[in-house]
Amino acid sequence: MRKAAECCDEYAVHPDILSLARQDMPDEERLYDLAELFKVFGDTTRIRILYVLFESEMCVCDIAELLNMTQSAISHQLRVLKQARLVRSRRDGKTVYYFLADDHVRTIIGQGMDHIEE
Repeated sequence: MRKAAECCDEYAVHPDILSLARQDMPDEERLYDLAELFKVFGDTTRIRILYVLFESEMCVCDIAELLNMTQSAISHQLRVLKQARLVRSRRDGKTVYYFLADDHVRTIIGQGMDHIEE
């Protein structure tokens, strides 16, 4: 049984509102890509890695030590973050350093933190 607040008392479509909403709605492929991006943020380990990279670029060894995890586990999560274009890497000799791909990553996480702290 539905509560009264969950639906309209009377069925009425508002064409002007629907028209604006349809006009601004991204296509399905872009919405899918956006949903996939937010899925990446759904893992605590990946969020921890991103926070670590706020401070400085780091290699897998440093991240693993800091987060008390195996290098293999960190490498796996970095691969996911890299595929989502949230982190990038550079090689210096035998060491690969990871860093945030751009300031959007910091903004997304910052706004998420603002939201949960309200």
